Amino acid sequence: MRIHIMDLQPGDKLAQDVFNNYGLNVLSQGTTLNDREISRLFQHQVDYVDIEERTVPGLLDSTQGSHPNGADKLRPLFEDALQGISELFVNATADGKIQSEDVDRTFKPLVDGCRTEKDVVSLLVALNNKDDYTYQHSVQVGMISYYIAAWMGYSEEEAQRVGKAGFLHDIGKCRIDYNILNKPDKLTEEEFEKVKQHTLYGEAILRESLDDEIFALVALQHHERFDGSGYPHALKGEEIIPAARIVAIADIYSAMISSRVYQEKQDLLHVLNELYELSFHKLDPIITQTFIKHMIPNFIGKKVELQNGETGTIVMTNPSDFFRPLIQIGEEFVDTSRKPDKGIKDIQL
Repeated sequence: MRIHIMDLQPGDKLAQDVFNNYGLNVLSQGTTLNDREISRLFQHQVDYVDIEERTVPGLLDSTQGSHPNGADKLRPLFEDALQGISELFVNATADGKIQSEDVDRTFKPLVDGCRTEKDVVSLLVALNNKDDYTYQHSVQVGMISYYIAAWMGYSEEEAQRVGKAGFLHDIGKCRIDYNILNKPDKLTEEEFEKVKQHTLYGEAILRESLDDEIFALVALQHHERFDGSGYPHALKGEEIIPAARIVAIADIYSAMISSRVYQEKQDLLHVLNELYELSFHKLDPIITQTFIKHMIPNFIGKKVELQNGETGTIVMTNPSDFFRPLIQIGEEFVDTSRKPDKGIKDIQL
């Protein structure tokens, strides 16, 4: 099976030896391709290789590529989840509680659809827009939380449980004034104090609605921080349950990559770099760095614009500095960790 190297997935196995334009043997028949081998093909400017027929892919390996048009296939499920979370907000407002079966019916089909979509970076951006931020954010946080839990080694059942907790983490915002939630300017101190109450409201709604305490605790604790600087109870470190630590990371990442009326989405590597900095004091370091480690390989093969205006393609991550990868610019390979003037300005997805 002949395939362009941009379509390779880690785990593919070479059916024939690969040679570069000078006749040098780059990789041998039977080699199993991982990120390092794929990057080597980029370096030698190999365009096509022959691989053995693929077996059915595993359920969740962040280093595998996304299926073609994955976002298009998932968009109906994403739209259904948006509609579902909006209905849950309405029910929580009217009745003070939600129904467990409504949550499963809304969130589980999206998770099941996402299980074979591995390029989380492209997927989230493709499904991102400026409309219905609160609902979109809830869906994104649910998806990201599910992925993080799986990457942390949770069972499929437990990962879906954490994902569902992320999906419901902001349900308490149903009791916050709409004009405050969607205010295009910075909130006043009084308004921010009102917004902070959504953690307490969410806990109350989910304790009333669901038997599993994890959902109420995640709603309560997802704004707590490892150094005790969070709210509502200034919990520290291990006082915060693991699921809430996962959702906190997903919550921040989704907020930073999202476009809003008053905020343009930020460069994706910059967002991961910000999370990396937060992992030294505000966020769980092991969970945060696991998330970053599994997200970074998704950037290989992506087009980038550099600070100096040049454009290129990421061909290899840098193990000593995730955020300064090896980039191919024309015929030249540039190690951005050694070229401060060639920092990445934007990634084109």
